[in-house]
Amino acid sequence: MIVNSNNKTNIHYNLNILNKNMYLKKIIFVIILFLAGEISSYAQITSNGMFIESKSRYNFTETVGKLTDTITVNGWKISVIHDLQESMKKSGVDVLPVKVFELCNPKYSSRLLTKDDERLYSSLMPCRFSVYEKSDGNTYISRMNSGLLAGQIGGLVEEVMQGATDETENIIKSVTE
Repeated sequence: MIVNSNNKTNIHYNLNILNKNMYLKKIIFVIILFLAGEISSYAQITSNGMFIESKSRYNFTETVGKLTDTITVNGWKISVIHDLQESMKKSGVDVLPVKVFELCNPKYSSRLLTKDDERLYSSLMPCRFSVYEKSDGNTYISRMNSGLLAGQIGGLVEEVMQGATDETENIIKSVTE
């Protein structure tokens, strides 16, 4: 193999880029660990950090009722609650209780929906979380880690999604251990 000075320069340049990328990944990893520590005091986070699960202090029916009350008291609107157990039953499949809440707060959604350049992110709306029972008899709440996703988008979307995430996390904390 013939190596000239131009190849050496390219190799050094590529190594510098690789080192910078590894450094940035380490910084992002540390930030994720910090955020995980903040949430993990009351929740379990999946290995990729994208989903969060919290155990409720209440049974399934009480959890759904308390969350419904807390959501409306905090100025959020419930767009719909999907009863996946009922949907599965119609298909002849028996599963433990699962309800998926879809929430909206115009205070947040309007900031994105009124701007053409931000409407692209409407597929992230409304805010969603699931309440379900597991075979251990306990009730859990799961949701996507919207704060993590928002940080990767940045700008107004990050600001709006982080505000909505903070509020929905407080709603969920009202029923978790």
